[in-house]
Amino acid sequence: MSARKFTIAAAIVASALSSTALAQDLVVRGERVYTMAGAAIENGVVVIEDGKIVAVGPEASTEVPEGYEQLSARVVTPGLVDAHTVVGLTGYSNQPDEQDFLETSSPIQPELRAIDAYNPDERLVDWVRGFGVTTLHTGHGTGALISGQTMVVKTVGLTVDDAMVERRAMVAGNLGPGALGNGGKAPGTRPKQIAMLREALLKAQAAPEKKDEKPKRDLQAEVMRDVLAKKLPLMITANRAQDIMGALRLKQEFDLDLVIDGAAEAYLLLDELRDAGVSVILHPTMTRQFGDYANASFTTAAALREAGIPFALQSGYEAYVPKTRVVLWEAGFAVGHGLAFEDALRTVTIDAARIIGVGDRVGSLEPGKDGDIAMFDGDPFEYTTHVTGVVIDGVVVSREAN
Repeated sequence: MSARKFTIAAAIVASALSSTALAQDLVVRGERVYTMAGAAIENGVVVIEDGKIVAVGPEASTEVPEGYEQLSARVVTPGLVDAHTVVGLTGYSNQPDEQDFLETSSPIQPELRAIDAYNPDERLVDWVRGFGVTTLHTGHGTGALISGQTMVVKTVGLTVDDAMVERRAMVAGNLGPGALGNGGKAPGTRPKQIAMLREALLKAQAAPEKKDEKPKRDLQAEVMRDVLAKKLPLMITANRAQDIMGALRLKQEFDLDLVIDGAAEAYLLLDELRDAGVSVILHPTMTRQFGDYANASFTTAAALREAGIPFALQSGYEAYVPKTRVVLWEAGFAVGHGLAFEDALRTVTIDAARIIGVGDRVGSLEPGKDGDIAMFDGDPFEYTTHVTGVVIDGVVVSREAN
């Protein structure tokens, strides 16, 4: 497809999805339907009305309204959920003006909002949607001690408000070599990183809003107070065991709602992670194993599952075009290295949705949830399988002839 045709097609889809009033009444049939809320259903149906799922079950025993548009596929799953990405804040063409996921002027900037940077018209959004991804947890990325806030969006819409699911999801922090200052700038060492994070938290802890007078606004302190109050989880990217332990010490000291991101050496700390009660957003299975990821393992996903640690997979960030991986492929590769099929599917559907705080809306096919569906012509994790249709909020955003 030419660039011009691609842009026009994307604009048509975005325009069609800018209003929930355009939600369709649909019946989606699958030879196998993975609901992620129970056992897979052979010859199942999903009924969607006004953008919401109203019925799921076997075709033989589920009432199917007359006059509804009919779609069918060999395999039907919930729309896929990418648990951590910078899509929408970084661009397909790898140009400087497309890079809004990292501000390098200061090491601690929790006040930076993803909503002010997200571009719903970015070509990468359309690209990942073509692989069944309907929900993104995106925002400020790695490279700074606290790089900013994240949010949750659907892969649709003309504006960020059209796409919005959760305006503020987490505060993104980073420990280890990827967040060290250069040229003598702080933080220059791991102890300095922890000291600066503690200082930011202690400052917020010691500066509650005064009720007897209008306080002077301190945007950083306001966000960090929300972290301390557990209104916002602190997501810390930490790959080496020593950095993961540094994050766990912060959680213990300040009683934080902590999510460990990356976690390349998590397999060394299974007991510690489980005892701390944290969730993990694991690095892409096929991440390049050098630098901070030198000790990454293909089998970490299976090890986390066996240990009973809640986790999800992510696309993460790549410094080369097209700037993102695809969670569908990452989950499939995890299956080849010890993770059971349905467990892998959970990492990019319901488990991912729960970890990023939107499990009440997406991630499984259940009555009352958003009408987000991915359709496949075979095993979703087989390389030769294609996505044959995508539905978001009851709107068919892509399809192939049945």
